[in-house]
Amino acid sequence: MSKKELSRRDFLKGAAGAAGIAALGVLAGCSDKAPEATATPGEKSLYVPGEYKATAKGAVGTVMVAMTFSESAITDVVLNLDAETENIGQAAGEELKAALMAKQGAEIDAVAGATLTSKAVMEAANKCIQQAKGEIPVEVIGGTAAETGPANWLGVEPEISDIAETWNTDFLIVGAGNGGLCAGAYAAKNGVKFRIIEKGTATARVRGWYGVCDSEDALALGEKPMDRAAMRNELKRFSSGKTNLKLWDTWFNESAAMHKFVKDCYAQYLPDAKVTVTVGDEAHWPDEDTGRYFFPVEEHFWGFGEMGRNDIFRKIIEEEAGVPIDFNTTLVKLEKTGNKVTGVIAQNTESGKYIRINASKGVLLACGGYPYNPDMMEQLDPQGTAVTANNNGWPTDTGDGIKAGVWAGAAMQAEAAPMLFDRGIIAPGVDAGYHVTETGDRVFPSPEGQFNIGSQPFLKVNRHGVRFTNESGTYDMMSYAAYNQPGGVYAIVFDDNFFDDVQRFHTIGCSAGTRNGSKERTVEMLEGQIQKGNAFKADTLEELADKMGFTGVDKENFLATCARYNELYENQEDVDFGKPTYRLSALKQGPFYSFWMGACLLTTEQGLLCDEKARVLNADREPMEGLYVCGDNAGGFFVNNYPCLMAGIAMGRNMTFAIKAVKVATGKDD
Repeated sequence: MSKKELSRRDFLKGAAGAAGIAALGVLAGCSDKAPEATATPGEKSLYVPGEYKATAKGAVGTVMVAMTFSESAITDVVLNLDAETENIGQAAGEELKAALMAKQGAEIDAVAGATLTSKAVMEAANKCIQQAKGEIPVEVIGGTAAETGPANWLGVEPEISDIAETWNTDFLIVGAGNGGLCAGAYAAKNGVKFRIIEKGTATARVRGWYGVCDSEDALALGEKPMDRAAMRNELKRFSSGKTNLKLWDTWFNESAAMHKFVKDCYAQYLPDAKVTVTVGDEAHWPDEDTGRYFFPVEEHFWGFGEMGRNDIFRKIIEEEAGVPIDFNTTLVKLEKTGNKVTGVIAQNTESGKYIRINASKGVLLACGGYPYNPDMMEQLDPQGTAVTANNNGWPTDTGDGIKAGVWAGAAMQAEAAPMLFDRGIIAPGVDAGYHVTETGDRVFPSPEGQFNIGSQPFLKVNRHGVRFTNESGTYDMMSYAAYNQPGGVYAIVFDDNFFDDVQRFHTIGCSAGTRNGSKERTVEMLEGQIQKGNAFKADTLEELADKMGFTGVDKENFLATCARYNELYENQEDVDFGKPTYRLSALKQGPFYSFWMGACLLTTEQGLLCDEKARVLNADREPMEGLYVCGDNAGGFFVNNYPCLMAGIAMGRNMTFAIKAVKVATGKDD
């Protein structure tokens, strides 16, 4: 499968062709009305036999249901959930299909955790049944790539007049994710009158690790205080001077207090929990890689038990403060009086009714970036989009807060800053970037999620079997290097000594999970991908080349590249690309392994510009009264990319600025 591009001309030609065929009456089942049922003598037919299709809006994209009918029964159901999230909506597919077949109708129970996808499947299935009964016209479905223009991602601010109800509060939090829940818990503990609205049906998943500067737990382990001047210089270098270092001062100075707040919450609800702090050698690449300053204390982690950090925050919000989270309530636009943001207009996604929410002390936008908005991805980050194979973002992160802020006059960061991890395992021959589904949705092609061993700096080659870069770097560097290669993808190659190599490589952050696990577990995961046809295992490199699909000159290139890589290893010097010696590896001990890779997108961090007090800035770079931001809604902190040598920083700054926003808005900031 390769990337499918469809121009407006192609679309119009296809539409005209379909219309012409329909006019001639030879497009099966596409008349204005389904044919009348033909009853068998002595019996009454329920359906006109045949296959019928229908679509409905799911949690992320378009859901399609195809149902086959006999005269009296539903005989087959096929679901196209390609546009839904792999581990939520797509995972519910088999259960939903079985329920439809068993019920012989559309009135089934929703799958737990996949409510929106389930409702869409039920809606589309009901339309199929109505078509088969001749009650409604047959739906014509044709996949087309949506056309975009230079400003299409922003659109026009909607005009809303039919307000069904009005809510009043002091402080409104938009989004029940990691930042929004932290802000809510802090507001609850400090007697603030607040509300939280959430677009989805549940709180966002917890990002377990968070970075803290000079926490009491790190200092207790003997860690020296951070060299802030050195870190500022590294941040300036990493962002080409584009980061706002004043924002980092807020994290430097206040993240330890944020951690103390989290720690106190755990002490109240889960007193036996202990935080793990990554310090010392575990937090650094080996000293041979000199010339940069490493964040000395990476992650603070409480583990994933029955009650996680977000569960604790939610208990504080709902039980201590008595504030229910308003789910299925999406931000539509901000409201202003003069230059002051006074609240929002929101919409209940179940009833469709509009709600005015007045917030006398301010609004905090904590509703994420735009990883699930294809228009924003393609137009604001074309390079990151082109190399992405898998979307591991949160489905409700569609840029709503960013768009509302810009409509209200906020300034937006001009340059993309995606969080790309080199773990997007992809089927052979498939290009990175968006693919168009049967229903016209744009989706990234890999449903596999993060494949952790992909972050290891083994030999990596392009589709011609040629090595093209130094494989040692932060998570996004391989993906950006692959932008210049065919299909935006590359293959990773290693031998049976891989686990010993991984110990020597000593990658940090979450990629350390490979070396801290076991060889047996990694082999088990590889075997799972081999069974799916996504990975390859062979006794010789020549056999591996055949399985990878290399032929002719490409196969010769691959074998020559492997021989050259072994030569560099023997000489203990990478004169071709300059990879550190300790990150070279041999390709000598079978079995040999390989799989193709693209980027795995976690989130985007190109948001609204703000100052060190979490106040959103306008076009003149002045604070907008009443509007605050945190997390991936905020810009200016990460520019170009996410500096993965400083693992945990994104979540650390998210919660630090969430608390800061509550303090500043309510006059509690000292």
